[in-house]
Amino acid sequence: MKHIVFFGDSLTAGYKLTDPVRESVPGLLQEKITQKGFSYRVSNAGLSGGTSSGGLKRLAHWLREPVDIFILELGINDLIRKVNIAAIAKNLRRIITAVKLRYPGCKLVLMGMQLPQSFGQTAQAFNLMYNALAEEFQMAFVSFFLKDVTGQRHLNLADGLHPNAAGYRVIAENIWPVIEPLL
Repeated sequence: MKHIVFFGDSLTAGYKLTDPVRESVPGLLQEKITQKGFSYRVSNAGLSGGTSSGGLKRLAHWLREPVDIFILELGINDLIRKVNIAAIAKNLRRIITAVKLRYPGCKLVLMGMQLPQSFGQTAQAFNLMYNALAEEFQMAFVSFFLKDVTGQRHLNLADGLHPNAAGYRVIAENIWPVIEPLL
């Protein structure tokens, strides 16, 4: 059985879901993959509060066994903590490089985030960072992980930042067209 590692923060982990094993995006992808008859196991390597530097520190654990597809979803918590965008990009680049070195045949997917333009130059630089990394490493790319969910009260928890179970179903459907061709 092939292995997919979905490596991210609370958005990957399924923060405050009743059943994150099933309701998170990795869980929903596993369900869809199984239904379609693909032989893959999806590991949820999400950690609430996770940052790109923290991701670097915990990466080795997730690379101990073979990885066929590595999905990276990190960076927004760094920005919340006011980490310089160049430092975020450097950390993400180091994660991607480490995966490629360890498993050269591994397919890579980057989940981008987008800030509203009201954040000015920070938004532009942050949003472009994901595009640049995806292009640099020729990764499959989702430009906005939270597309169709951000700002939709009925798809988010009360904090307005984290999707609820219905929101995660929307995300899983949105990213499936990027994931399926890699299987």
